Amino acid sequence: MAGCQSIVRLAGLVLGLWMAAVSGGVLGASSDFVRVDEYMQRHPEQQALMADLSARVRGPAVPLSTPPLREIRIAVIYPALQASDYWRRSLASMEARLRALDMPYQLKVYMSRPTVDVNLQARQLTNALQWRPDYLVFTLDTVPHLRMIERVLALGRPRLILQNVTTPLAEWEDDPPFLYVGFDHEEGSRLIAEWMLEQADYRGKYMTLSFSSGYVGRMRSDTFVGMAGRHPGLERVASISADGDPERAYRETLRTLEAHPDLTMIFAASTDVALAALRALRETDRLDVLINGWGGGSAELEALGPGGLDVTAMRINDDNGVAMAEAMRMVMLGQQARVPAIFAGDIVRVTRDTPPERIEELKRRAFRLSESSDDG
Repeated sequence: MAGCQSIVRLAGLVLGLWMAAVSGGVLGASSDFVRVDEYMQRHPEQQALMADLSARVRGPAVPLSTPPLREIRIAVIYPALQASDYWRRSLASMEARLRALDMPYQLKVYMSRPTVDVNLQARQLTNALQWRPDYLVFTLDTVPHLRMIERVLALGRPRLILQNVTTPLAEWEDDPPFLYVGFDHEEGSRLIAEWMLEQADYRGKYMTLSFSSGYVGRMRSDTFVGMAGRHPGLERVASISADGDPERAYRETLRTLEAHPDLTMIFAASTDVALAALRALRETDRLDVLINGWGGGSAELEALGPGGLDVTAMRINDDNGVAMAEAMRMVMLGQQARVPAIFAGDIVRVTRDTPPERIEELKRRAFRLSESSDDG
């Protein structure tokens, strides 16, 4: 009977995932999410748990003293088909840490393009769940993702890790995912905005450019716009979502430059649109326009400097892969109660003026486990 009930529940989930994938829309306002600082104020016990996991991530691997009875199963669904190497490095660092911890595992990995492949992601999620993993690593950017995740949470298994999200969803506080992991989009955008606005002397015209209108683009762009809005000398003249198409970002940048030849800044909310906009600036000889990257992966660091990107928020990338592996180890040791709700890795501002030796130091730290997987 229990087996039949499981089949019925899974069939209902499959139908729900299909319905979620075909229902579009933009994820709710940023007020639907709880900022990291606010979350810790509501849950002060989390501060010590987050500090403990951060210490584990920064420290060396401590292998299990007793081999586990079976391999853990991990399903990963990543929007990794993009210029940023963030997702590929996260996967490589998670696997490297699992091996260092002597934790045997089986892994199924599903790749897709961000935003535009929601139907494919729904099919991948159905296939992953039919495999019955112990852990599911997924992300949250659009309304369809939201509905898919809610149906997984309703099942109670597998343990759900939401990556690239460090702001818990308010409506899930009573039934949260196992772990939110990644890097704080607001913190990174604040680092970028502080530098760019100062360089522009707090005046001039600017545009914002997002890969999509989903959670990530909105959190990053809204933070920049909010900081710029404190200065009356700054004017936003365009707000563009590329709808998952870097070529659209390139074309819209050209149009904005033509309409506003006195453009001062472009805030780019992702690697793909930053590189597309940079191409437009180079072709029009408008390298006087300030432009940022976001993430500080290999492609951005190569483009950073005179005639290229001016600034980026560099994630200490491999931290989130290590954090996922360490959280799984804690569960295996019966320490699930010590796993925090959120892990937010370190972010460092890097500019066109940062000395090369400093960048190399940061790369060694950020890519300490994933460097061998770097495909540029």
